[in-house]
Amino acid sequence: MKKYILSILVIAFSSSTLFAQWTKGKGKGYYKLSAWYLESDKHYETDGTIRDNVNRKQFNVNVYAEYGVTNNLDIIGYIPFFARVAQDNQVSGTTGAVLQKGEGLSSIGDIDLGVRYGIFKKGKWAMDAKLLLGLPTGNNKGGSDGSYQTGDGEFNQFLSTSLGYSTNFGDLPFYAKSYVGFNNRTKGFSDEFRGGVEAGINLFNNKLWIISRLNILKSFKNGTLNAANANGSIFANNIEFTSFGFEAAYYITNKLGVSASFDSAFSGRVIAANPSFSGGIFLDIK
Repeated sequence: MKKYILSILVIAFSSSTLFAQWTKGKGKGYYKLSAWYLESDKHYETDGTIRDNVNRKQFNVNVYAEYGVTNNLDIIGYIPFFARVAQDNQVSGTTGAVLQKGEGLSSIGDIDLGVRYGIFKKGKWAMDAKLLLGLPTGNNKGGSDGSYQTGDGEFNQFLSTSLGYSTNFGDLPFYAKSYVGFNNRTKGFSDEFRGGVEAGINLFNNKLWIISRLNILKSFKNGTLNAANANGSIFANNIEFTSFGFEAAYYITNKLGVSASFDSAFSGRVIAANPSFSGGIFLDIK
């Protein structure tokens, strides 16, 4: 039986940026320490159908940061300094005997570094462009069979632009933004189109943000990488999904807060079919 590797995309830069949708401004910043978790026993096949798989767990602890170098230029970093993937024992349903022992792997994950440039900000509208570089710092061939990954092993460049609008509904601050981007991938992986929309509203005297988002990823299917490796598994080439997510962020003080989020793909190919969860603490220097 094929051992399918779950292609996990932590959409760090749509979920972690939260309500920091504009350039920060010189000397200002947003910093977040969070943990992310996914436990999956199902995946989307290449034809979009859902199939069962051996239960696997993905977990990481990460730091995300934005800092305004100038009023129009931010530097961005996402560092999953601890990442772990683990698989449960495979147990016979009739005898209870362990058919295959579970195992796990821990390492650093793939790091993302980038910049965001504010193209314009006029009235309630703002537009920016962003370049993110995905560094292959994780382990892409771990475990006894090489199927335990904390990274994909390739260097990618993601260029995107976003358009945002902010206003008030009565006394409640509100924003909405959309983005489109192109992800250039190396090592024989297919390039990708990414797009999405996000909206958030602030409640309880600027204490609580409620955010919803929709993300789409489509593969250009122009890579040379064979979808199945020597282990008969599939990993991170020609993945596709449409996902939705929700996030809540509560300000304990004017700068310090906590957040929790939920994301799940409701259609896809070669990707986990279970929801992921995240929680963290952030510092917003305005």
